[in-house]
This record gives sequence, C-alpha cells and structure tokens, in this order.
Amino acid sequence: MARFRLAGAARVAHWADAALGPGRADAAEDGMATLPDATAARAADDLHLTADQVRADWDTARLAGLVEVHGASARPGWRLRAWDRDDSAVLRGWVALFDAWSLTRPEPAEHRHATVADVVSAMPQVLSFLQLSAGPVPVEQLLDLLQQRVTELRTERCEVPYAADPVALATSGAVLPTADAPTAVAPAPAEDTVLAPLLDWALNALASVGALTYGDGQATLTPLGSWAVWVKLEQICVAAQSPAGNIEQAAEDMLRGCAQLRPNAARAEYRAWLAARPVGSAVTELIVAARGDDALLRGLAFEALRVVGAPAEPDVRGVVEESALRPYALLWLAEHDGTDPEDAHEVLTREEATWLWVDTAAAVADHGEAPMLVRHLESAVQPTVPQLLDEVRAVGHPRTVQVLVALAAAHPDPALAKAVRRAAFQVHTGG
Repeated sequence: MARFRLAGAARVAHWADAALGPGRADAAEDGMATLPDATAARAADDLHLTADQVRADWDTARLAGLVEVHGASARPGWRLRAWDRDDSAVLRGWVALFDAWSLTRPEPAEHRHATVADVVSAMPQVLSFLQLSAGPVPVEQLLDLLQQRVTELRTERCEVPYAADPVALATSGAVLPTADAPTAVAPAPAEDTVLAPLLDWALNALASVGALTYGDGQATLTPLGSWAVWVKLEQICVAAQSPAGNIEQAAEDMLRGCAQLRPNAARAEYRAWLAARPVGSAVTELIVAARGDDALLRGLAFEALRVVGAPAEPDVRGVVEESALRPYALLWLAEHDGTDPEDAHEVLTREEATWLWVDTAAAVADHGEAPMLVRHLESAVQPTVPQLLDEVRAVGHPRTVQVLVALAAAHPDPALAKAVRRAAFQVHTGG
C-alpha cells in the first residue's frame, strides 16, 4: 500500500534524478527544490502527465524524503536510492508523509494560526481513538473528542477557555465584554462553529495521504493508517521506558550516560533516545558528537548509528573522507551492506586499522583501567610490538603520545615499557 501511495512521487523523483542530476548534459540551471514552469512542463511531457500532477507528485516526494531539499536545489534521498530493494525505506517514506499531513493541503485561511495549531496537536488523540474503534466513527463523535482535547491543551497552557477566542466569539454572535462588564464566555456551540471546518480540513488531508477514508459523515483508518498509529504509539512506549533516563539529553550527554551500560542496555537507551526525536536531527547530533575530541564518544556514536540503520547511510557516507571518522564509517557501511561484523575489519587498510587502534586505545586510556589497555595490544593487526610502534608513529594520530605514555605506564614488562616510552619520546620530539 505504501508503494502504491508513493508510486507517483517516486516516478517523478526518479525522472528528476535522471534528467536533472549534476553532470547531465541537460541539467537544469534553475534548481530543483520547487519545480519551475519549464521543468514541470518537460516532466509532464516525458511522463505523460499534466503539469499539475507533476507538481503534486513532486511535493509528495519532498515530504516523503524521496528528494531532500538543500537551499534552492534538491538531491535524491536515501529512500529513493533504496526504493527497489528495501521495503522499510518505502514504509519510512510513507510515515514521513503521514507525519506531514498538515502540509498537504493549505490550512483554512479564515482561522487563526493558533487555532489551527491546536487542532494539529490534538489530532494524534483523534487518530488513536479511530484505531481503537477499528471501524467507521461518526464525525460528530470525533468532533466531541477534538473539542475535549483542544480544551485540555489550552488548560495545560493556562489559557482562557477555548470559546473565548475572538474568532469564535465573533462567529457565535456573542457580545465581547467591555471594561465595565464582567467577562463572559461564549457558549459551547461556538466551539462547534470553529472546530468543525478544521476537523473537516484535517480529515481530508489525512485521507489525501492514505491514512483514512472520509465520507458520508464518518471516518475510518486504512490498514496503512492503523499501522502508522500503532508504530507511533509503540515509539512513545519505547521512549517512556528509557532505562537510564537520558532521552531528554543532547547526543553527547546521552552517549556519556551510556558509557557504563552493558551493550544490550546501551542499545535500549539508544532506541529510546532515537524514538523521542526526528531521525534526521538525531543522526546529525550523533555525527557531531563523533567529531569531538573524546574517542569513547566516537565509538559509541557509531554504535548508536547502527541502531538507526538505513536512514543514517547518507550521513555516514558523507564522513568517509574525514580522517577521524573514516575507519568507523567504513566499518559501519560494511556491516550495513551485509558483511559479518567479525569480518568487517577487512575493509580497512593497514593504516586505517592502525589509526583505529590508536583511537580506541585513547578511549581506553581516558575511561578504562590499565589492564584493559594492556589487553588492547592483542587487537593490533601488527604481529609484533616493534612493528606496531613503527606504524603507530607513522599514522599521525593526535593522541599517539598520550596513548604510548599510558601504555608504557600500564605494561608490566619493563623492557617493553621502555621501548614504548622511547617511541612516545620520538613522536613527541618529531624523531
């Protein structure tokens, strides 16, 4: 069903990628974020559609993440690249469209933005009720629920009763209070007058993305809509079960909070943290944390990105050329492409593996215990310590001196410790 709903959007996005992409002889000069008339007409001719159909499908592609807008231009999103091989990418694209339902149709101009915002905020409860009902629900019943939820939202914000909205008062014919008159609250029918057309707008918008059917005075969730609501409820439950209580923290603080957790508990915390925020901004936060000076956070950030999965692929590929992140990114991509984690290290060159060894040793030196650092020697790709020291000196990691000094202090073999201290001195003096 998701493929069917997004088929037109995917077709236009594939056309734009092929016809307008960078390096094409006929690439557009005017950007792709919003389709100019000439580009829309050209796409309509090529795809045997009307220009209006092309524009509608293009807007859907943008909302579903099949194309990603960057300033005045757009590029194919990871969901479009994965369209033919990954059903989860298609489902994620439809969920993104579902989340953006309020943008699919212009909001009623005659209503205040604050009133429309209240309705948008209240609709998740309406959708949850539709799912629990598992069948058609009269619009009058949904309107009652919407009124109750909007009133709750305004009460939580310590605002005046909903019907005191000037638009509602004017519509209902109530007399506005004067300085000498007591404040009067408009009668309940004023809420009907304001919210009924907004509910109609919301239900039509949700129907346009395939979340429900709407007609004959009732609304029914589609199987796709019911699944989406269930997923949202599950995400809320996961977020509420954050084992270490870090879901409100920024990525760096969340990762620090997970540093002492066992792997399974840390993954549960990552899932809860991710469920509480949009995937795009979460991935960006994790990448920023990985770029910091703390090597431990770098490794943990990529563990969290493994929990993200496919949506993180474009961002991970985007940091492959950054020396500090390259080994982590290559391992992540190898595992994402199906390589056994135990064999993934084979994608690294000897130099990249050595850099990663030093970075991991820096994390152990900063946060672990001396025996762990000594045991870390066993994970080096070099067969002997002299070879390791030679290649560590050559790799140019910024923490090389500190790692070697810490290793020399921790190692119980005096001769080996002396050789490591000598190597640290040579790196420090440029020898």
